[in-house]
Amino acid sequence: MSTTICQIMGFIVSSLGVAGCIAATGMDMWSTQDLYDNPVTAVFQYQGLWQSCVRQSSGFTECRPYYTILGLPAMLQAVRALMIVGVVLGVIGLFVAIFALKCMRIGNMEDSAKANMTLTSGIMCIVAGLCAICGVSVFANMLVTNFWMSTASMYQGMMQTINTRYTFGSALFVGWVAGGLALVGGIMMCIACRGLTPEKTQYKAVSYNASGKNIAYKTGGYKAGTGYESETKSKKTPAYDDAARSEDGRRSFPSKYDYV
Repeated sequence: MSTTICQIMGFIVSSLGVAGCIAATGMDMWSTQDLYDNPVTAVFQYQGLWQSCVRQSSGFTECRPYYTILGLPAMLQAVRALMIVGVVLGVIGLFVAIFALKCMRIGNMEDSAKANMTLTSGIMCIVAGLCAICGVSVFANMLVTNFWMSTASMYQGMMQTINTRYTFGSALFVGWVAGGLALVGGIMMCIACRGLTPEKTQYKAVSYNASGKNIAYKTGGYKAGTGYESETKSKKTPAYDDAARSEDGRRSFPSKYDYV
């Protein structure tokens, strides 16, 4: 019962994590404009992995996709790749975990096959969670570096220049939480795999070989012990002797019917 609960809970937590990774990948607020020095502005800018958006004070929002791939920073392309790999592995792992649930019976699938499928899906969810966490962390590191570089360039000498600084967006926190959920769910499914594995039983084979030919066995019980073969041989000889004696006895005592 505990194994089934652990497996189902791992599947649910992993599903939430993969869904969060998909949502974080498609969100536009990976980096948002820092409004610390300018809290009142008519234009608010934010960027995602696939497009950059501008929202005006009137509520009108305009987004412009990135029409280039080679012109984007290498770190952004790496984050894209990590998130896509995490989403693909997570979806495939959940698809495998559905058929590996112990509460579902598909044909004559054995418990050992379900255990292997559960372990495979758990490993895939763990890798998906690590990819999401690494991708979000790389993007956050890039934001921190650009933030402090923009801050240093704003105060150079006596002249203050105004540059747009970007800070953490909501998609980063969604990605961190989703990656953690996928990681925990994968670990739970790997733990449940041990309970699904059937215990191996070892049987010792015993062979019986007849040591001699023409051995007569007497119907009935026999006493267990050593020298069983010798006992049967010793019992065989009196049996034939008694029959011979009985036959000789009948011949030694003639009947009245023997003489005509």
